[in-house]
Amino acid sequence: MWNVIGQSRAVELLRYSLESGRLAHAYLFVGQSNVGKMTLAINLAQALNCEQEERPCGQCTACSRIATGKYADVQIIGRSPDTGSGDSAPKKEIGIAQIRELQQAASLQPYEGRHRVFIIDGAEYLNEESANCLLKILEEPPPRVLIILLTINDSRLLPTIISRCQRVDLLPVPAGIIEQELSGLRDVEPDRAGLLARLSRGGIGWAIAASQNDKLLQERNTKLNELQEMSTASLEERFSFAGKLATQYGKSRESVEGTLNLWLEWWRDLLLAKAGRTEYITNIDREESVVRYSEGYSLSEIRHYMEAIRAALEQLSQNANARLVLEVLMLSIPDRAEERIGRPGARTY
Repeated sequence: MWNVIGQSRAVELLRYSLESGRLAHAYLFVGQSNVGKMTLAINLAQALNCEQEERPCGQCTACSRIATGKYADVQIIGRSPDTGSGDSAPKKEIGIAQIRELQQAASLQPYEGRHRVFIIDGAEYLNEESANCLLKILEEPPPRVLIILLTINDSRLLPTIISRCQRVDLLPVPAGIIEQELSGLRDVEPDRAGLLARLSRGGIGWAIAASQNDKLLQERNTKLNELQEMSTASLEERFSFAGKLATQYGKSRESVEGTLNLWLEWWRDLLLAKAGRTEYITNIDREESVVRYSEGYSLSEIRHYMEAIRAALEQLSQNANARLVLEVLMLSIPDRAEERIGRPGARTY
């Protein structure tokens, strides 16, 4: 049983490849966070090693052990902490030692199943040395070995790695499917299911987690409140906040990138409200606030700042100085109309 939700096209592609014996030796699953990449990879590993005729059954010993991470022939490789920084150190990259361990394990016969499966989570964090080492494995793949790369941004991968993998795109899950999953199968109250489905922007994993943990929605609200505060903050306050984000970035790139993507959604909502299309906004629980804030900016100002956020995300992906990038982003925040008069150094239009 394939457990991934809302990815029927990807599932059918893999199912056909399995049934026809045309499975590739390496796959690249590309999609936003929480869209189901890991679930699909685990399902594929189960299907390769399932003990039943209908694969994956989800019930046999192999399927159960793979699902709980206790199957010797299925390994998940993620980013490791900074060397010498201890187990609690922030994870930075997928290092050469991890890929060499994968290389050694791939050369061995499967221990308890039919295939060895290696899932590289966050493949965009392969460093240059580890990426080149992985490339050698992909160029001469061992028999009965499948390598699955998961990424939210394939532009960070070597083109030679991409060319040696079969690409599978996982698209954002439609809000209707997410809402149905939450309210129909997980007993989430309909209004809350609708809200979480819209806020998830296609990331069904986030919606499911948020339905079980109120902290995720609280964290989202905190980040949006900080954004709104920055729109009227002084330059000193903005620089201080940029420093806070830069420090956080050193510990968790995903957290800060997630914050900036959340900001991008907010400004997109302002653009929609400015155009009179509030039925399409993401933050439906803040519709009144979205409309009110949109009135303080022109369409060109909103578009300009959305481009500034996109530029900051791109620069961060290229390992630019995080503090400098975030300070420039803070400087780019347009003043709301009511804030321009009387502020020293404020823009005039």
